[in-house]
Amino acid sequence: MAAARSALASAGRAANEAVSFVVFMLLDALELLLCLVYKVADYVAEGAWRPCYCSSSAVAAPGKIVVAERGGSKVVSMLSSTKLLLEDISDTLYTRPSLLASAAGSSPPTFSRRREKARPSASATTLTVHSAIVQILRGKAAGAGDDEHKPYPSPRWSDCHCANCNPADADRLFVHVEGPHDGGATEEDVLFIHGFISSSGFWTETVLPHVSREARARRRLFAVDLLGFGRSPKPADSLYTLREHVEMIERSVIERYKVGAFHIVAHSLGSILALALAVKYPAAVKSITLVAPPYFPVPKGEMGTQYVLRAVAPRRVWPAIAFGASVACWYEHLGRTVSIVLCKHHRLWELAFRVFTLYRVRTYLMDGFFCHTHIASWHTLHNIICGSAGKIDKCLEAVRDQLTCGVTIYHGGDDELLPVGCSYAVQSKIPRATVKVIDGKDHVTIVVQRQKELARELEEIWDTKR
Repeated sequence: MAAARSALASAGRAANEAVSFVVFMLLDALELLLCLVYKVADYVAEGAWRPCYCSSSAVAAPGKIVVAERGGSKVVSMLSSTKLLLEDISDTLYTRPSLLASAAGSSPPTFSRRREKARPSASATTLTVHSAIVQILRGKAAGAGDDEHKPYPSPRWSDCHCANCNPADADRLFVHVEGPHDGGATEEDVLFIHGFISSSGFWTETVLPHVSREARARRRLFAVDLLGFGRSPKPADSLYTLREHVEMIERSVIERYKVGAFHIVAHSLGSILALALAVKYPAAVKSITLVAPPYFPVPKGEMGTQYVLRAVAPRRVWPAIAFGASVACWYEHLGRTVSIVLCKHHRLWELAFRVFTLYRVRTYLMDGFFCHTHIASWHTLHNIICGSAGKIDKCLEAVRDQLTCGVTIYHGGDDELLPVGCSYAVQSKIPRATVKVIDGKDHVTIVVQRQKELARELEEIWDTKR
């Protein structure tokens, strides 16, 4: 019996690999076609050719882009209007081998971060970087008086133009705030950070309503829409790096509301931002709660970003969530097409869903899933999740060695997107962390279907004195 089950499982894996190979071969071909379609469409709608990451073009821009040293790191500066650490950009944006190239074992070329040797008397060097990144930086610089290059319009023709997706305040995130009903002073605060293609509604519609009156009397509760998602700004000239996301949270919450001591609760991708914030404010953070953190330790000899890309998006048609992640990670133009169909017309989809369900089902998960732009989701996915390889190790080591706060990790036993091993890998880096695996729950239902229990457990974590 066991032998039969093993043989059946092997046959299933073989069938999955065979079907996946054919499907992703076809998607590779479709991606090439869509690349041409969007180049023409962007030129017609925006009056300029927009380079994409699927091309291998690189641009050297002497006098326009220079490299300087800052704290031991290389910094890109253009016309003194844009500063960007090269380490913030993941190579997976422009180095994603096709299925045939992977099968043949060929190594793809790299295009960004190649520098020419500096002249001894020069204070900066000429930088050669991928043309899509150069175009975004030049678009930013155009706002500072450079008329040679048109900035990306925001929103773009392929994005939604509604007021919710394009807030009037473009300098700060949308922040949902709940405080004591009597307006009294609080002892500490709690910051909730959502995951990828989600919004603050992931917390405000689930956990926050179940936080007790006693807990609210002592704390303010903050839930943010991350940069590029929900009702927060979605700038087309942003590369949505870890640094940009963290700085926007600082500006929108910590500085604006004068947050002192605070707890952090984060889901999925938000866990990476939570760790980065904790390292930046080690004395202020009272506890860290991570739900399904996307941490993949990189084996020796592997290129970190590419390893994480393959781990998150294995290019398999089954399970379905792996197929969706693979399409989102590997196909820039196919992902943009999905964004146009769903996100640009999200109001229509939301209305249709409400009518179909006779207004009996809340649509907060749909709101978070639909309210983003492709440029935001694409860059966040690569620069935060894939680009976190290496960075997250340093954050975990800092939390282990420099912070004394408690670390609690929740993970769904049926999570098919991020395996439970991710949470145990975090615990291996932070031995004092507690891992709680919830059987029968997946990547979303770990919160959505147990909000009351989670609210109670969070209060116990916040009340623990360390």
